[in-house]
Amino acid sequence: MTAKGNMLITGVLVCSIFALSGCMSTMPAMGGGQGGGTVTGSAGGGATQNANSQLAKCDETLGTVSVFEDRSLPWWSIYQRRAPRLGSTIPVIRLMIQQSGCFVVVERGAAMKAMEAERALMSSGEMRQGSNFGKGQMVAADYTLSPSIQFAEKGTGGVGAIAGALFGPVASVVAGGFKKNEAATTLLLVDNRTGVQVSAAVGNAKNYDFSLFGGLFGGAGLGGAGAFSNTPEGKIITASFADSFNQMVKALKNYKVQKVKGGLGKGGRLRVGE
Repeated sequence: MTAKGNMLITGVLVCSIFALSGCMSTMPAMGGGQGGGTVTGSAGGGATQNANSQLAKCDETLGTVSVFEDRSLPWWSIYQRRAPRLGSTIPVIRLMIQQSGCFVVVERGAAMKAMEAERALMSSGEMRQGSNFGKGQMVAADYTLSPSIQFAEKGTGGVGAIAGALFGPVASVVAGGFKKNEAATTLLLVDNRTGVQVSAAVGNAKNYDFSLFGGLFGGAGLGGAGAFSNTPEGKIITASFADSFNQMVKALKNYKVQKVKGGLGKGGRLRVGE
């Protein structure tokens, strides 16, 4: 049998090992652990459907929260260049928050324009009586949650050491088809009444893509038709935000009020010379 034939048989055997995972890529894992990690399902009030079991939950609601995506920061422009198809991070983060039961989410984004339009119609007298769009209906946001992406990279190098440990002699074949995808994200929670940062959390996620024919032949002459696609960046970033949120919930469940002798914003304890 030819050398290429031996390589093809080896590739098929390797692919069989990965059959249960589709022989394409591993699922994104929050914090680099095992399992899923993406935000799934739906939420309606305090009820959820098909939520990821890894998402942290709260036994009681901690307050109301709005999500603010600061697009003036450098991370947003980098994110848009590297993953232009993904769009805003807000929708998936809002779903994640509602499924957790930790906060009630209030609208402070683009949909506010539609809400304001309804109130304008009410003020113009066009709405029928009893529509109840008068003043005093909106709920205040106790907190603002601000997401950001510190690092998101698709296809960062091979993992020959892992392949060698797993497959020994066929490591050179397998390593050529492994690529690692990674992301690191931050969530900041700010109290809207005082401006005090209540909580901050960093999360991360990674997975590995496996490209069978890319590993065997380096893509030569295949035009990409034989290679399996990388996992979309969105799944990695979502998993990383879920990990960030889980880390934040752990901290909030053990929350301790920060106190400054003399009161917050009244000079503090680090005196300087006059």
